[in-house]
Amino acid sequence: MFELTDSLKADIQDAYSSWLSSRDFRARRGQREMVAHIARSLCDPAVRLTAVEAGTGTGKTAAYCLAAIPVAKTLGKKVILSTATVALQEQVVLRDLPDLQQHSSLRFSYTLAKGRRRYVCLKRLDDALKPADRQVEQLFEPPARGAGDTYQAMLYAFGDGSWNGEIDAWRDGIADEEWQAITTDHRGCTNRRCAYFQSCPFFKARNNLTGTDVIVANHDLVLSDLGLGGGVVLPAPEESIYVFDEAHHLPEKTQNHFSARARLKGTMTWFDQVNTTVGTMTQRFERPAELLNLVTRLAKDTADTAEGLSMLISEVAPLPFQARDDSLATYRFPLGCVPATLAAASDAALRPMRDVEAALARVEDKLTEVSQGEVDWPNRHEADDWLAVTGQLLARAEAVIAVLSDYAGAPERIDAGASAADMHARWVNLSGEDHELISTPIEPGALLREVLWNRCFGAVCTSATLTVAGRWERFLERAGLDSTAATLCIPSPFDYPNLVTFRVPAMQADPRQADAHNIEIAGMLPALLEQERSALVLFASWRQMRRVLELLPARLAGRLHVQGAASKQALLDAHRQRVDDGQPSYLLGLASFAEGLDLPDDYCRHVIIAKLPFAVPDDPVDQAAAEWAEFNGRNPFMEISVPDAAVKLVQACGRLVRHEKDHGRITLLDRRIVTQRYGALLLRSLPPYQREFDAA
Repeated sequence: MFELTDSLKADIQDAYSSWLSSRDFRARRGQREMVAHIARSLCDPAVRLTAVEAGTGTGKTAAYCLAAIPVAKTLGKKVILSTATVALQEQVVLRDLPDLQQHSSLRFSYTLAKGRRRYVCLKRLDDALKPADRQVEQLFEPPARGAGDTYQAMLYAFGDGSWNGEIDAWRDGIADEEWQAITTDHRGCTNRRCAYFQSCPFFKARNNLTGTDVIVANHDLVLSDLGLGGGVVLPAPEESIYVFDEAHHLPEKTQNHFSARARLKGTMTWFDQVNTTVGTMTQRFERPAELLNLVTRLAKDTADTAEGLSMLISEVAPLPFQARDDSLATYRFPLGCVPATLAAASDAALRPMRDVEAALARVEDKLTEVSQGEVDWPNRHEADDWLAVTGQLLARAEAVIAVLSDYAGAPERIDAGASAADMHARWVNLSGEDHELISTPIEPGALLREVLWNRCFGAVCTSATLTVAGRWERFLERAGLDSTAATLCIPSPFDYPNLVTFRVPAMQADPRQADAHNIEIAGMLPALLEQERSALVLFASWRQMRRVLELLPARLAGRLHVQGAASKQALLDAHRQRVDDGQPSYLLGLASFAEGLDLPDDYCRHVIIAKLPFAVPDDPVDQAAAEWAEFNGRNPFMEISVPDAAVKLVQACGRLVRHEKDHGRITLLDRRIVTQRYGALLLRSLPPYQREFDAA
């Protein structure tokens, strides 16, 4: 049985001391406490899992590395360090890990791991540059028009070694649709059978993982690997110690990853592509009997499935859809319960759809035999090309089956005592004339327990925002961590009362009166912006931001950098340049600007929050979660909405002070924090700012 030995303790202490000494840092009490806590937790077989809330300024990246890396090396395990944002991933790889390598006594190797779609597929890139009559994939997914010069430049750059095949390293930029045409996923990849395998940038990067001590990934890649069974791209969970930074994102990422969705009419249209593709493939191989039989079978199976999908459409079309915007309406099934007639229609479409999948799988098997030389067909050199196409067809078929299976097996009613693990939010989106069926697990914790916590050697979840007013219940429930997981709260070392003023000004309009509130915000905003040379203004929705912008005076236009007007990086660059030039500059954005932005010192002296960050009321997943809580006799507003808003509010306020000498002001234009009962909980969740509450 492994334990935290005196020798291992000494290694960790030496690494920490050498790092502090080399950097001329003083030991921080919270950081030292975090290092010790993580080491103890990972070495205790009764614990293994821990969650640490570390306030801004704790130095949590150094802390979890100084604890987890020595433990992992002693045990012969890998450290998988996962972040939610690219910004933090790059910070860890480009700054934090090199710093520890250089300045501590730790000796370790590290590499960056990315998903397959972050790399170019050389086979698809080469094919996109072929004449149109030689492009096999064009039958399924045509290369983007007008992208030939970019593709040619990419091929030259990869050939001369000036580009490594990663989209993030391509400095000239490329449109998303152009990139999607020259990358692939695991179903579209023929692996070692591909003529480009030895040069493939994805497999080169994956080979670098072998023998590496620390692998820097992201939550999406970790979940994708676990969804494939674990150990496919990343090391096996049993051989890994995971560190989830920005862990408050993990439950939502899990929900999204294990969701299922499919468009009904879109699938029926796709059947034409399936039949055309397999038919053309058959012609290219000069009509072998096996493929001819499969062409006939697919034509019948797709027709039968299309008939089933038509019946399914007739079941969902009369549902009382509610408009969410000008192009989207939604109907959500209460408690995820599906009428028996709709479940039966889903099952009727599912049966022939499974036959479609089986036929495509048989096509894939035959192409594999041809590719490996076991079967001699004319033009056998094209087999690998068609294997990639067939893999993509199979992936689409599996996605449709996942939705139909879920709806076919959905309950007609829910009885008391039902498990949250079995609960799904189910709804139908109506966009144009197409209906999309969607299913999402309500409580991702059960999935995380099954695929991750019960399998991994150990794990650390950390963030500056995991608790609500010091309580862990919401995060632990959402993340699927039980009472055996160790928890620790470390307050920020910043002197917040002397650094930040948190003000709630006098206002007349209630935020629930949207237009009146927006008009009042627009009237107050010019004076608020003029208080500092730089500011970050955060809105609750696109609609609110657009309405306020309409009402602002034209004289502010040149100072505003508005989300959506350019890329996020371009807006940040323009903002920083204006500040550097001594000009006033203000960033305006939504939730994605409330987290991950690093704007120290003069780049952000004022954070203005237009409205408390409660979830959008028409979001089907949030509605379903609230409904499930109410069904179980809980208070969804106080147990879900308020805690989630508290975390988002702390994140938004955290954009202001980035180091111990930074300072500024926060203004909240929502008086509910001082007038409503739940406001006290929100205030307790915030750091101890100096507070100014104007009289109403």
